[in-house]
Amino acid sequence: MLTLRHIEIFHAVYQTGSLSGAARVLGVSQPSVSKVLRHAESQLGLALFRVVKGRLIATDEAHRLFEEAAAVQDRVATLFEAARNLRLADQGRLRIATIHSLGLRVLPQAIARFAVRHPQVSFEIRTFHTEELADALHSRSSDLTIGYDVARHPRLGNVTLGSGELVVLFRRQDIPRPPPRIAIETLRSFRIIQLINDGTIGGLLARRTADQQSDAATIAVKSYFVAAALVEQGMGVAVIDEFTARGCMTPELDMRPLEEGMRFNVVAAHLEDVPLSTIARQFLDSVRKAIGPAKT
Repeated sequence: MLTLRHIEIFHAVYQTGSLSGAARVLGVSQPSVSKVLRHAESQLGLALFRVVKGRLIATDEAHRLFEEAAAVQDRVATLFEAARNLRLADQGRLRIATIHSLGLRVLPQAIARFAVRHPQVSFEIRTFHTEELADALHSRSSDLTIGYDVARHPRLGNVTLGSGELVVLFRRQDIPRPPPRIAIETLRSFRIIQLINDGTIGGLLARRTADQQSDAATIAVKSYFVAAALVEQGMGVAVIDEFTARGCMTPELDMRPLEEGMRFNVVAAHLEDVPLSTIARQFLDSVRKAIGPAKT
């Protein structure tokens, strides 16, 4: 039946709308594209394209097949990406996937500390939402991930690096004399900018603040940084992780930990069948120092 070459040619012709366009994209001759496409149609027993007024038009059958062909192309691309990443992996480069809140201050501080002793090591840092971190490992585009939540998977090994806690981020003018810690029930007089459930922190916060909302219209956001920006605009208060709050501080904003002491772990993950290199373990020590000691 169809080979990967057939699928590649069909996919290119469908997307470009011409044999010449497909040939340019694939870096081959137009007669070669035409020959492979005719052979694919012969194998399928279907016409995939027709010439109408000098233009190549996809048939109904081609439209139905394209989605499947695109999925195959995506999988092949992922395979080649994983193979490329395996070739490039070495002791002189660390590829790290992390969440946005840790990428703002904690990771830069850890890299700066680490680079003093290891100036020859290169870094590739990518930021994702929590639910995307595991994919960065499985595709081998990253050597390790650092976040607040780790997907439970038998292929993943986890290393706890430290912990943080949830804090209330607010405008100084809204709470001019804040106590050392703020109780959740005191937030009833404010609009709480809610976080759309995002792993450990989102779930913990949703359960603890569900009955603390004021009568004001709610605002739900996916990004902690958007929540901080809304606080700065006077739209309410936000309960977010301490690392995001530190990175978003301005002269107008202040923060205090929750009286309830809602804590979470910072965790690194890697593929269990790809043990962490010595250089990666040394870097994680720098991350631990950037996070700081656990607070009670």
